[in-house]
Parts: sequence; structure tokens; C-alpha cells
Amino acid sequence: MTLAVEKLMTSYVKPGGILVRVTRYEGNPIIRTQDVKPTNDELEVIGVFNPGAVQSGDEVILLLRVAEMARQNESHVVAVPVVDPESEEIKVLHFPKESPDINLSDPRSVVYKGRTYLSCLSHLRVARSKGGIHFQVDDKPTFPPQGRYETYGVEDPRITALPDGRFVISYTAVSGFGICVGLAETRDFKEFHRIGIVLPPDNKNVAVFPEKVNGSYIMMHRPSASHIGSSEIWLAFSNDLKHWGEHSHLLGIRPGSWDSARIGAGAPPVRTPEGWLAIYHGAKEQDNTYYLGAVLLDLDEPTKVLARSREPIMSPQAPYEQTGFFSNVVFACGVVPTSDGKLRIYYGAADEVTAVAEITIDEVMDSLV
Repeated sequence: MTLAVEKLMTSYVKPGGILVRVTRYEGNPIIRTQDVKPTNDELEVIGVFNPGAVQSGDEVILLLRVAEMARQNESHVVAVPVVDPESEEIKVLHFPKESPDINLSDPRSVVYKGRTYLSCLSHLRVARSKGGIHFQVDDKPTFPPQGRYETYGVEDPRITALPDGRFVISYTAVSGFGICVGLAETRDFKEFHRIGIVLPPDNKNVAVFPEKVNGSYIMMHRPSASHIGSSEIWLAFSNDLKHWGEHSHLLGIRPGSWDSARIGAGAPPVRTPEGWLAIYHGAKEQDNTYYLGAVLLDLDEPTKVLARSREPIMSPQAPYEQTGFFSNVVFACGVVPTSDGKLRIYYGAADEVTAVAEITIDEVMDSLV
């Protein structure tokens, strides 16, 4: 499967002196907020981004994160959507905008009387395409938030295709209890079974390997350090996808580098003859810009890091990556390998839209040190 487009935009970077060509679709963004219908009349779609991606038969399926904000109809209050854990219906809370107890400094959150709420509520929605570029988006939420651990929404899905025909979906579950990791499974992207909350707060950025290694399922995950340590990538192991243990640190931040503030897994790793190739994101300490890099892990012992990007393989360069709800962000949760040795990266740009780019596996490999 090759990129089914006629016109492309190519950006060049030289990590360690190695030429890496990232080819963006000139028609990016491929999915915008206006392409997605809101859940109801009280909400408006402000972001459609960070999709999980997988090839299923002759279709590319995206599982989009759709962020919705309550319509701000009154100037003196801030409206915040949440999910009632019992009725599982969306309710809109209203907080006085001029209150000394409110903090609106971060567009992603509202802090009122010491409690943090998200300014928008996210759900997951399926989009399908035969060619991998032009997608038909479901009219309604495909995977809405449910239960008390998802009252602030579900975010940033990764899709892992298992050999037995199941698709495992990892996602971030957000509520007043914190940021957890949930797993679900499906065979058709119509009916879903929630495996459950598998990692407690605060944790996110989980990507499950596409096959067992030495008899175990493996996931990359990112605990958030609040006192000692940094937000870095760990591995965990499981026999049943529900109970995870044998946690071990895999990859750390690098002071002074493009991944100096925090890092996290991107899409599920891709098997190559040289090892497990995984795209990951990193944020820079100075300006909070988000980049993409890659890491190569040993096939039989994934706890061993064989090589890593010295410089990012992708950085915010296009206008839709540099300006948006949260500017200067490229963030990939979905990668689809092509038949001609490329990685097709479906990524969120500026926390607002979905875009697509390609890069050859060989060039990524050559850039690792």
C-alpha cells in the first residue's frame, strides 16, 4: 500500500548527519473539526486528533480522539462537560468566570476551588478509508466514556492487531480520580469489550506489542513522576492482558535534547529483522514543543535498547502543526507499515487536527545511533 495521493510535501532533517525525508500529504489535515458531527447540540467539536490506526482487510481504520467543548453561551460563566458515572450521560457544569477560586491559565483545563476539570470531553470515533487518505467518519461516538474512571473522557487510543484476529485498544481514562490506562478489545470496531483499568494513576501512553514475546504480552507505558524522577517509558508484562507486572524502566529523557522534558510511547512497535521499531514522542523543556523520534529494541529481549534517535525524525514544521489548540505539536498514536517499506504515520497536529505522513523504514534505521 502506497500513499494514494498525487501531490506531496517533503521536509528534510539531518539527525546525526543522516538525511531523513518525511513526506507529508499536501492535502493535510486529512480530518478537521468540521468533518465530525458533535455528540449533541450543547457541544462543539474543537479537536479531532491523535488517532490509533490499523490496517484491517482492505481498509485503514482510524480510532480518532474527538474533543468536545461545551458551548459558551453565557459570558460570565465557564461551561465544562463531564460524564455522569451512573447515567453515563453528559452533563455541563458552570463555574463563575470572575471567581477568585478559578484558574483558566491552561486552555486544556479549568481549576475551580482546587479541583481540576478538563475544558473539553473526549470520546473515540471510528473513521474508515479504502486508500488511507479520504476517511468516512462515524456520525456518532463509537467508544464513549463509561463509568467513574472515565467521567472526564477517554483519550489517545493505540490499536494493536493480534494474531488471533482481535484488536486491542489502549486508551487514557480520565476522571477526578486521576489519569489511568484502560484496555478494550474488538473484532469489528462496532462492538467493544472493556478489559478494564489496567494501570492506576498517573499513567498514560500505553502501546501493546503486536505479538507475545517469550510467552508474554508486553506494553510500553509512561508513569508520571510528580516528586522524584521524570516522565519516562517503562515496559510491563502480562499473561492475560488484564494483570500487568514485571515493570522495568526502558527509556529516559535526555537533558538538553529534543526529548528533555518528557517522553512517551507512540504507536505499537513494528517488527523488523533488526528489532522492534517504535515511534515515540518527546517534549522539549524550553518551549514544550512535541517531536517524534524512534527507538529500536531487541526482538527477543525488548528490555534491551539497541539504538535511538539522536535528533527527531519529525518536528512541527507545517502551519497546521505550529498553530492550533495547543501549538507546536506532532503526536503519533497510529502507524501503518506499507508494502513498499515505509511507515505511514497518522498523527495529531497542534492538538486539533489529524494529518498523515510517510517515512521509509530504512531511513529511520539509518538515523538511529
